[in-house]
This record gives sequence, C-alpha cells and structure tokens, in this order.
Amino acid sequence: MATWAEFTAEQPDMAAFVESRFAADRHALIATLRRDGAPRISGVEPDFLDGELWAGMMPNSLKSRDLRRDPRFALHCTSTVASMTEAGDAKISGTAEFWTDKDVYLKNLFDRTGWQPEEIDLFRFDVTEVVQLTVEGDGMAVLSWHEGRGTRLVSKK
Repeated sequence: MATWAEFTAEQPDMAAFVESRFAADRHALIATLRRDGAPRISGVEPDFLDGELWAGMMPNSLKSRDLRRDPRFALHCTSTVASMTEAGDAKISGTAEFWTDKDVYLKNLFDRTGWQPEEIDLFRFDVTEVVQLTVEGDGMAVLSWHEGRGTRLVSKK
C-alpha cells in the first residue's frame, strides 16, 4: 500500500488533479463492504492533510464498522454531467486504517474549519489505485495508476 504522500511523490500532476476534484465539493461517496460482502455506498468528506488522506465518520456508523471489519474502500468525488465535462472525475481505492491518535488531526481540522467534533471515528487511507477521467472533445481519457504497475492511459472517442 502507498500512502498519499508516496503516490504524490510518484505522480505529482495526477495527485494535484485528484485533490482538486475532491476539493471542488467536500462531499464524496465511499464504498465499503458489508458483513455479507455486499457493497455499501455512503457519504463522506475526505481530507488531504500533511501527505495523508483522511476521513472522519460518526462514531460506530455503518461505514466505520464496515472499514474496521474489512478495510477495503473505493472513494469517488462528487461529479455531475457539467463538472465531469468541465473538470473531470476522480476515484481512489485502497485500504483504511482506524486511527486512535486524533489530537493533531482534530487540532488542524479546528484551525482550518472551526469545527471540533466531540466524537469521531478517524481513518487514514492508503491507496492501491487512483483514476483520473477527463473529457477530451467527443471522447474520454482515463488515466489510471496502480501501485507497483505505474500509470496507463486509455482514450476513447
């Protein structure tokens, strides 16, 4: 697994693109796996901070329980037809780590947003796959990165 900082060092342009797509709308969608293996889609607000990818969740929420049981996830930025056409789309997959040392993260969150949650389940995400989609004229370009394999570009017209 690669940390977000390791991915950024290897693919700085792609990392900047992906971060910008997630920053365009704080709300994103995360896919987790239920106990029976079925997918669950939930809202989440990912946070890129100090070379790491984070997300806080309501304590003991279903998505938090899913990730503590099976850490695999897929994260998708919020996109509409207009935002996809104008700015592109981004996806991240990997594994989540439940984080118990929250003080530094919460202080930074409060300094940036003024929000200080009383309770939070905090996860740090490592990445195995990152995907960037852009519209190019009448076609689409899909740039994907996989840990250990590098990038691959597929253009479809």
